[in-house]
Amino acid sequence: MAQSVGIKDVARAAGVSVGTVSNVINRPDTVASETRARVLSAIDRLGYVRSESARQLRAGRSRIMGLLVLDMGNPFFVDVARGAERAARDAGLGVMVCNSAQNPGEEAEYLSLFAEQRVRGVLLTPADATGRNIGAFRRHNIPFVLVDRVAEGATECSVSVDDVAGGALAVRHLVDAGHRSIAYVSGPSGLTQVRDRRTGALNALAEAGLGPDCLRELPTERLDVAAGRDAGARLLGLADRPTAVFCANDLLALGVLQAMYAAGVNVPDDLAIVGYDDIEFAAAAAVPLTSVRQPAVTMGALAAELLLEETEAESATKPHEHRRVVLQPELVVRRSSLPGR
Repeated sequence: MAQSVGIKDVARAAGVSVGTVSNVINRPDTVASETRARVLSAIDRLGYVRSESARQLRAGRSRIMGLLVLDMGNPFFVDVARGAERAARDAGLGVMVCNSAQNPGEEAEYLSLFAEQRVRGVLLTPADATGRNIGAFRRHNIPFVLVDRVAEGATECSVSVDDVAGGALAVRHLVDAGHRSIAYVSGPSGLTQVRDRRTGALNALAEAGLGPDCLRELPTERLDVAAGRDAGARLLGLADRPTAVFCANDLLALGVLQAMYAAGVNVPDDLAIVGYDDIEFAAAAAVPLTSVRQPAVTMGALAAELLLEETEAESATKPHEHRRVVLQPELVVRRSSLPGR
């Protein structure tokens, strides 16, 4: 394996000191034009690449922001990453995106990696319901912002959507369409989003004078299409099958839709379906999917901006004030929940 070229090699080839090479790289205006040209020629000839990580360690400030999400297979989190990357790029930073796969153990490993890399800060959608991973990460004094989760205390910022309101939007729409028996295809019970959307669904039933027994929960271990197909199969096996289903996200809803299509069940005439997130695939499904829209790109951008504010405040006289930003969801009605005409 070829040995990497270091700054001493450049200095030797150009016949200058290491300090002069450093000045050419970092403060070129302080070096005479002839000397600068000689050093740049040596850099080009040798293929020298500056060690950004070493420079950051010396400066004590990284140009990398960490982003740890639950599932990069979910287009919702891809959109969150797009928003965060856009805001970071505008500030001259890059984003290191990692996927916990809804696994607290993997989350802990990635948080340790961020600490080792001394990232500028972290945007985090927690997978660990106990809060132990976040507690351990706090010891490193690296700022972080919770994404798609409301901060419970005043020690960090958060950007989220009102999932209780979102769950209510979905079920209120189904109740208004005449449904009185609704299934809730949820997800891992440890996820706050899953619980909040269920709370909203129950609130909408209560508003209509209906009891909690009108909502039948079908839990899933994951929030993906395969889990949705499995829930759809269980739904088909019920003797008193509900007439509508609300899913905790669009991937689950798409899986339920696939199961119904394979069984010859008509959507929406035999079963109405509402998802959550309004990912791009929702409108492109065989039966366009009604969904509760989350402004994912905006969430990512706002979270990154809050993190940048906090890291910039470290060198300012006025301390950073942690904020909890809660965005409002929107119901997007499509054919999957509208009775045939």
